[in-house]
Amino acid sequence: MRIITGTLKGRKLSVPRNVRMRPTSDRTKESIFAIIDVRKHISDSRVLDLFAGSGSLGFEALSRGASGVTFIESSRNAVDHIRKTAETFGVDDKTQAVCTSVEHFLNGPSQPFDLVFADPPYEFETLPGLPDIILDGGWLTHDGWFILEHDKRHSFADHPNCAFSKPYGRTIVTIFTQQIPEDET
Repeated sequence: MRIITGTLKGRKLSVPRNVRMRPTSDRTKESIFAIIDVRKHISDSRVLDLFAGSGSLGFEALSRGASGVTFIESSRNAVDHIRKTAETFGVDDKTQAVCTSVEHFLNGPSQPFDLVFADPPYEFETLPGLPDIILDGGWLTHDGWFILEHDKRHSFADHPNCAFSKPYGRTIVTIFTQQIPEDET
């Protein structure tokens, strides 16, 4: 895995040892960020990377100008690996890596982010309700995006906040936008 573009372009990301994960492929990551680049500005964005694993999505966002990334990961080895990578890349002042389950984190006090990435295990039991937890829980700014990677067993095309959904091999990327109530437009 590598950082595709930006200030960290070409830097290699390794996968932490003894951690079971399914990293986002470079092709899928490149497609996600191409959509973001065309439709939304990433500069100075606050980013939340749920199920962070190696931190690939969060580090790509930092490379492209995000002001900060909060990584949430339940594996202590992965969190230590993310912290070490942030230090090696010289971006540790822009990152926070939290070792906790996503469920526990999302049950705590919310704070709005411009972009929220989630790449949960395909077997994650709460995956069908995850968009509503993010959208209704105060985790997005008024124009924020929730970007969810999932498999073909789930479809969110009929969700009222679904703005984009496309398969990339076995993975489907679905983007949800925070909709502004009509009386605020």
